[in-house]
Amino acid sequence: MAQINSFESVAVSTRIRLARNFKDYPFPGRLLRDKHAEEQAHEIVRLIAAELAEIEDFSLYEMRSISDERAAFLMERYLISRDLVRNRAISAALVSRDESISVMLNEEDHVREQYFTKGFELKKAYERIAGIDDVISESIPFAFDDTFGYLTACPTNLGTGLRASVMLFLPAISRRGLMRTVMPQLTRLGLTVRGAFGEGSGSEGDLFQVSNEVTLGVSEEDILYVVESSVGYVVELELLERARMKAEEGIALKDRVRRAYGALTNCCILEEREFMRRVADLKLGIALGYFSAGGEGEERMRELDDLAMSMRPANINRLNGAPLDARAQDIYRAEYTGNVLRGMQLEL
Repeated sequence: MAQINSFESVAVSTRIRLARNFKDYPFPGRLLRDKHAEEQAHEIVRLIAAELAEIEDFSLYEMRSISDERAAFLMERYLISRDLVRNRAISAALVSRDESISVMLNEEDHVREQYFTKGFELKKAYERIAGIDDVISESIPFAFDDTFGYLTACPTNLGTGLRASVMLFLPAISRRGLMRTVMPQLTRLGLTVRGAFGEGSGSEGDLFQVSNEVTLGVSEEDILYVVESSVGYVVELELLERARMKAEEGIALKDRVRRAYGALTNCCILEEREFMRRVADLKLGIALGYFSAGGEGEERMRELDDLAMSMRPANINRLNGAPLDARAQDIYRAEYTGNVLRGMQLEL
């Protein structure tokens, strides 16, 4: 049972986001305050929905028309933001069939275009969302200034409006107290590190987002290069620390990850926080070679990432077909997780 020393065992997913506004329309903040401008907001939604329908199959979610439960489901899958939901009167989202593309309309800016992909695919993700950006710009001209670049509601998005983000699984760096060393180094490069669920969130499941903070005065190529090289450094450090962790903690670490497997496959009640912690232990155990995955260790780790998404509250309600209270969700999570893990046939 060999240890997995691959990039893919650390880099979980990639997201590229572009922030844009339209030249001849008031920004969403003004649209919300002006009753007479509401029609302009809905005009934006109609125009962009029609334009994107020509290139791909998108589902349109108008926030004023969807339930709180559906909105929570979309937020848990990172397809919409809380700000989009707060702007219910004027906002909407267009989501591709495979959920790789989400275009939020009338959030903080007129358009927030996002592309998601598993693993580490910065250039591929940028090229894909740049194509969407070109299509949108053909229908309505963007607000652009020769000095400041793309004009956005928040000054931190001026310039390229590009946010390149990579989700990393960093159990060794995190648990061995090295984040306080890594974070200042990334900050000096104009990057920021957040928890899995964005600004202000904790490091649930040992997941961290690394993304650029600076968008003004740098090119898209510069941003992608800095994020790519910095992520490469963090991945190498994580792999090194995993090896040290395994050597130094030995049987105690092996016991911990196997206990996680035992709990996840046998418990009757499983709260979300405990679930995230134990799944992180199990993923670490697979990466360290404590479980035999038949040469498919990286694939099993990806399946666990998908499982973690499915076991969030609104996603559980959707799987169940009806809302459950918190205790019923914990029971559902325990049974569902046990069935999935037993189906993986991990060998101890």
